[in-house]
Formats: sequence, structure tokens, C-alpha cells
Amino acid sequence: MNEELDFIIDSTKELMQNSIVHLEKEFRNIRAGKASPAMIGGVMVDYYGSLTPITQVANISTMDAHTITVQPWEKNMLHTIEKAIMIANLGFNPMNNGDIIIINVPALTEERRKELSKQAKAAAEFSKVSVRNDRREAMQEIKKAEASEDMKTSAESSVQDLTDKFTKLIDDLYKVKDDEIMKV
Repeated sequence: MNEELDFIIDSTKELMQNSIVHLEKEFRNIRAGKASPAMIGGVMVDYYGSLTPITQVANISTMDAHTITVQPWEKNMLHTIEKAIMIANLGFNPMNNGDIIIINVPALTEERRKELSKQAKAAAEFSKVSVRNDRREAMQEIKKAEASEDMKTSAESSVQDLTDKFTKLIDDLYKVKDDEIMKV
């Protein structure tokens, strides 16, 4: 095939893979009832005047399936970290015992599970839209490319195959996440 068309297909594949990576990151942020350090990984802490990720000012771990512990590297940061977790509006109520911050992760109610399932579905749909946009852009570039009609048709077919493959992958990832969320 034409070099230009190969480049279009390869770059489209890379863009679609980025959509999958983004979706997986989104899914990690949707909790499924089990405590995970990733649940508070996006919290930003005011560290001497600059906003810093919580992972850079404290050690985050899980004691059990329903408890996250945050141990600051500097003891004077306890209240600042506790405040940052509350401001992040994650639905957690951190408790400070003077040495570490303990966060109890409540069990999910049926209503909350459905809400999280909808959130996961929306993230999956957003990824599908992204993949379809990548396909549309690739098809436009293929039409502009200087190649024979047969080569263009073959390239369009390859892009459509990639779209189908990544759309199915998104559906599969969503199904796994939905099952994880709805499992009591």
C-alpha cells in the first residue's frame, strides 16, 4: 500500500488506542465497592503554596476492602491533606488520628451502583464517539491522499476494521466494569 495511506492507518490506530487508555483510566476512577488507593489519587493538596498530587505528599494504602489509609510524609500536613480530601467531594469522610488519616469506604447501595453503572456507560459512549471521530478524520485524509482508488478503498476498509475492533473492545471493557460495579 501507499506510504501515505499506511501512515494514516497507523496514526488512526494510535489515536484509537489512546481512547482505550483514557477509558481504562476513567474506569479506574469509578469505584466498585472495594477500597483502592486510586480512589483518592486525583486529590490535589496545597503543599506550601502549590497544588500537588496527594501521592507526592503521602503514602496511600488499603488496610482492608473498606479502608484507605493516608500517611503523610510530613506530620504537619495531616490537616491540609484531610481538608483536601473533603474539598475533592468524593463522598468520603476522612478521620485523623494524629498519625494517619483513615477513610472508611462505605458499601455501595443499589441506587449508587446504578448511578456508577450509568457513569461507566457514559465514559464508554464518550470513547466510542472519540473512535468514530478518529475514523471520520482518517476517511477524510484518505480521500485527499494521492493514491489509486483501489488503494483508497482498501485503506478505508482497514480503518473501518480498526473502528469495529476498538468499538467491540470498548463494549467488552464496559461489560467487565459494569459486572464489577453491580456485583454485591
